[in-house]
Amino acid sequence: MGYWDLQEGKDCVEKTFITTKLGTAIGLIGSAYHIVAFKPDTAVEALARAANGTVTMASLGAIFGVVTCLSAHARDAPDDPKNYFIGGCASGAFVGARTHSAMTGIASCLGLGMVAMFTKVGKMEGWRLYGPPKL
Repeated sequence: MGYWDLQEGKDCVEKTFITTKLGTAIGLIGSAYHIVAFKPDTAVEALARAANGTVTMASLGAIFGVVTCLSAHARDAPDDPKNYFIGGCASGAFVGARTHSAMTGIASCLGLGMVAMFTKVGKMEGWRLYGPPKL
């Protein structure tokens, strides 16, 4: 069962688990590229970089999953794209806290919130980025 198969505002644990797994996978891939591009001096430094990037991305996925689902549940508006904006914004605020920068947090909040909201709108309206055209 995938993320979009689960009902909005319900199944919060399952949705959060899926977004955390996705964040972890993206973090591992990004960390691997970072280690290859910028060679660490020791294996311990490589492990620390990999752990830092992976844990950060997994945290972003978990925060997004929890906040989006709880927002949908609390607002009694399960299919509202604003829930996704709120979840993306919460993830962006975490990025700002992680970097100790308010400007980074604000920009990340707006950027991740808009991407998440447009993803939900696109899913609701049937937008397609690839594949054969609908005739």
